[in-house]
Amino acid sequence: MPNVSPCPPPGEEISSDVLLRLLNRLQQTHIPLHSLHILLHDRPQLEAYYAPCQKGQLHRMFSVSKNLTALAVLKLCETDALSLDDPICRYFPEYTNESTHPWIRQTTLRHMLMMRSCHASTTYKFDMTRDWVESFFTVVPTHRPGTVFHYDTSASHTLCALVEKCTGQPLLDYLREVMLEEMGWSRESYMLTDPFGHSLGGSGLMATAEDLVLLGRFLMQEGCWNGRQLLRRDLIAQALAWHSATAVTGPITGECQGYGYSFWQGEYDARICYGMGGQLILCYPAHGLLVVTTADTQGMNGGNQLLYDALHQILLPELKRPSPPAAESKIALQQAVANLCLEPLSGVYARACAPGLRDARPSSEGIPRPMSFLDPCTDGLRIRGKVYQIRGSEAFSQVSLDLSPDTGVLHYTLKGIPCRLSFGLHKVIPDRFPICGMFCASSGMWLEERSFYIRTHLLDTSVGSIHFQFYFGEEDVTIYMKKQEESLFGEYSGHLYGTFA
Repeated sequence: MPNVSPCPPPGEEISSDVLLRLLNRLQQTHIPLHSLHILLHDRPQLEAYYAPCQKGQLHRMFSVSKNLTALAVLKLCETDALSLDDPICRYFPEYTNESTHPWIRQTTLRHMLMMRSCHASTTYKFDMTRDWVESFFTVVPTHRPGTVFHYDTSASHTLCALVEKCTGQPLLDYLREVMLEEMGWSRESYMLTDPFGHSLGGSGLMATAEDLVLLGRFLMQEGCWNGRQLLRRDLIAQALAWHSATAVTGPITGECQGYGYSFWQGEYDARICYGMGGQLILCYPAHGLLVVTTADTQGMNGGNQLLYDALHQILLPELKRPSPPAAESKIALQQAVANLCLEPLSGVYARACAPGLRDARPSSEGIPRPMSFLDPCTDGLRIRGKVYQIRGSEAFSQVSLDLSPDTGVLHYTLKGIPCRLSFGLHKVIPDRFPICGMFCASSGMWLEERSFYIRTHLLDTSVGSIHFQFYFGEEDVTIYMKKQEESLFGEYSGHLYGTFA
């Protein structure tokens, strides 16, 4: 259940009024937030979960994995097992020979941490059937290392393989021994692996939002935990320092501020652990502020910047004048957090996802019908119980849609397997996505008299969304599917056409 963390004493507290304003601002952005934590001077201010997301739930953290890989490399450097200026080829002779490109041979661990390797993109994506680590050494490089910044997940993946080779342990097991267990990191967390058994050190972390809070506190405390220095302060400082310019490749202002050793620089002198889709650890050392989010901003142009701007425009200015909140504000904040949930589809939300969408659509009589007036019972009558036979698809064969006043069920057959997906109308309903069984949550709405839209949030090892748009003719249906997810669910892309079975 959503909850607010214990309130610290007055003087070390962000006003409840300010936190309410922040929650309202974030709601107006329509960012699908999953959780939000705010700490000031290491004291909890807010802990919130957006239903059906819950405390302690494992979540894909994507490139926060890179931060753990970097910390493991630095820990091995602390013990002199590695040196940042060593060429990566020294540790993987099995993947190199006399024909290995000289730019690959020149690439050092430091280059890879700074995202200044010799590759402009992730090498294993060129052929994911071959050894992912080996690809770093065999794909033809694009430029001399140590020069320009290019975000290369295969660099972190290879560094993770290096850690596992040096320690004889999976990355997360090693880190548990040397720092994470001391911090109270969850035992349930784990790393996804590539097809060849290497931990996905660039994107595979499955952890809780509370784990990210621990990592943020560790960084804010410069590697010290309960009086014990788990990683030397100078190595933490090096990791968080500016090493690479990102202004040319950064898609938004907040990601054009520079890069350290796998840690991003941010506006207002922030240090950021950045996972795709809004998995963020935002450290503001000058303010004593730590903000942690899990979310899904994929498919939202500038979604992360909307989040940054809300923090910078509402939260940061108030830190200069913290004040104890009135009792009424504190109660209002608790009530607001208790009611947080993933936002269901609505006219306003649909416009945020598709700015061209209008508030009204013409009915069959030519009179505009506001979307809020569309009645799922009335408008669902023409399709209820009707099964459409999909034509010309090798994957999908049948589709039907059943609607009730506040819920619906999408039935379809995919590669001969009957599938069922529940969704809410004016609310989000949790379910397991067909076939793969991933935890998800869905809602639906009428876009116009004959057009219905379902959005499914993926909340598991995959974080993203899948979209279905149906246009119902008199005796047929046209379906458009779109997936916003990194590498899976390709079958949910494109168009389908069906007629009554």
